[in-house]
Amino acid sequence: MQFVHLADTHLGYRQYGLVERENDFFQVFDEAIDEVIRERPDFVIHSGDLFEYSRPPTRALLTVQKAILRLKEEKIPIYAIAGNHDIVMRKNALPPQILYRDFGLKLISPKKPFYLEGDVFIGGAPYTSKYHSKQLIERLQNIEKSSHDYKKRILVLHQGIDRYIPYEYEIKIGDVPQSFNYCAFGHVHERVIDDFGEGKLAYPGSTEIWRSNEVEGYKKNGKGFYLVDISGEVPEIENINLKLPREFIKETIPFNKLQEELSRIRQHVSSLHTKPILMVTVEGGNFSRSEVYETLNHSLSEFCLAVRSNYKPITVEDEKNLFENGKEGLDIKKMIEHSLKDFNNEKVNRLATGLLKELSDGDFKMAETMVQDFYEELYDH
Repeated sequence: MQFVHLADTHLGYRQYGLVERENDFFQVFDEAIDEVIRERPDFVIHSGDLFEYSRPPTRALLTVQKAILRLKEEKIPIYAIAGNHDIVMRKNALPPQILYRDFGLKLISPKKPFYLEGDVFIGGAPYTSKYHSKQLIERLQNIEKSSHDYKKRILVLHQGIDRYIPYEYEIKIGDVPQSFNYCAFGHVHERVIDDFGEGKLAYPGSTEIWRSNEVEGYKKNGKGFYLVDISGEVPEIENINLKLPREFIKETIPFNKLQEELSRIRQHVSSLHTKPILMVTVEGGNFSRSEVYETLNHSLSEFCLAVRSNYKPITVEDEKNLFENGKEGLDIKKMIEHSLKDFNNEKVNRLATGLLKELSDGDFKMAETMVQDFYEELYDH
């Protein structure tokens, strides 16, 4: 018996405020449904964050409706839970997935914590915040008890676990029952497959690049879903990769080779069929961020959907040397002037360094007078 496990499709997400990126998420989802139908699994599990928002835009709702009707026509059942993006944080609020109950989607919820697909037990719970983790652990214990009489058991959750996201988890790995053949999890956007208890614990990851820090994982492991075979004693998991609509390109450029590197990047991105998302880090040297930002956009924006920039003007050691003042250590006045240089406003610089001196000397009256004089002069103009 085979099933598809996917999660974190985030439909309706307009990344960077761009309609094109919203369309990309829809396109990848439609491609995923095409691939599911080609694979013809016995059923599908969606482990949460079907939508980006608990009140999705109309197009997102219609896209899912069309997908569920296509699966129904092909006689492929779909089971789902609500993720943190799907949930309205209000007592007794219903997730948008409930709209598709009459179309064939089987929603796993506190009121209906498990289903049977033939002789396969499919149980789980919607996303629960860390403040209600005890309640979730109790639910998991009850679900585990309900599954005891079934040979094939699947647990569906949308949670962060300490083993995978140490600082943002809701439950610990020790809280997850180990008696299930397959733990179909969502929430972590990187692909994960681990041996766990009597079977496997897996996150299929997001179907699109939701944050720029997912680019390296995508290049290494791809994006898509899992095709899982639970016929044997141990589940067999196959990666099904989806082709993303556009490239995410990350570049680090030394400032002293800025024009040379921009020419190289421009040559590459101008040859692509679809405008990419470009993320550039400029490092080294001592430069104005605003000027570099203008240079990047002037050179590359014509060929890119978006140019995202980050700056590392000088290294820590360079910064230390820049502000050293002989035996006295760091020159605080120089540090303030350097930090404010992009304001290009002599009066602001003079106020900041003047306040430093007066406050250091404990002359609060003079500091107050300086501030009053500054604002009086400002409003006179």
